Amino acid sequence: MTVLVRDLRSDDPADVAAFAHVRHLAVPFILWTPEAVVHRLVHTPPDARSRSLVAEEDGEVIGTAQIGLVHDSPEPGQAYLNVYVHPDRFRRGAGGLLVRTAEEYLTGEGATKLYSWVLDGPANLAFAERHGYRRRRSAHFLRLDLAGAGLPELRTPPPGVELRTAADFADDPRPLFELDAETVADEPSDVDVEFTDYEAWLADTWRNPLLNRDLTTVAVVDGRPAAFSVAYTDGTRYATAMTGTVRAQRGRGLAKLTKTASLHRARAAGCTVAFTGNDADNGPMLAINKWLGYEVCGTEVRHVRELG
Repeated sequence: MTVLVRDLRSDDPADVAAFAHVRHLAVPFILWTPEAVVHRLVHTPPDARSRSLVAEEDGEVIGTAQIGLVHDSPEPGQAYLNVYVHPDRFRRGAGGLLVRTAEEYLTGEGATKLYSWVLDGPANLAFAERHGYRRRRSAHFLRLDLAGAGLPELRTPPPGVELRTAADFADDPRPLFELDAETVADEPSDVDVEFTDYEAWLADTWRNPLLNRDLTTVAVVDGRPAAFSVAYTDGTRYATAMTGTVRAQRGRGLAKLTKTASLHRARAAGCTVAFTGNDADNGPMLAINKWLGYEVCGTEVRHVRELG
């Protein structure tokens, strides 16, 4: 049996569906839909030199990779490659071939530092180490049973704070872009990023097919968005893509307020399960999620390989 690596055929619905299916089997805590896979590939800025790869064995897609440069970082030469293989198709050579193909391509594009998320399991960690990647920090996936959980009661917003949704900003989402840019800059990360391109944000984030604007909840203070909890949905599953507060308004409980309100709205809309993810060192957000009833359901470890 021969394994080959090629680019995802974004115009082939069956190929895209197979890509999303492998991703779902490997990491069921992240929402993957064919529409979202194509959207990411098509709308990632050209400077990212992004590619989506598949490993194919006898016509079956058994592995995937998303690769590219971190185009919005002030430090050049940084890149990412995230490889996932069908859990029942390990030890066929798919993972190694995807890594080699990705590294050759990214090196040719000027990458000097390669970052990868690796599932926290003995086989996955050993695979990364064999290929020259070294462990950095960890991040947890968390799950909440929305259908059966007793969510904390939604409290009244503090004086001067109004709860709205992203749908209320449909005519002018720029204030949400500015909020997103400030909160992302303060997230725990190995790579600094800067959101400066509003049009790219509109294409990649605001028009993401997973984004549910009616469930995305925003705390507004003095007419400006001060905190938000961004909701993704793929039907009955809900995921928090981001929760954050501007620096000047932190310490008031606005992140907890917006996330609680979003979860209440999600359950009323028929969502039955909620996922989120947190850096293992993000104590404040982990505490909020524990208070909401989330439980850790998986862990990934950030790895890096520096090319000399």
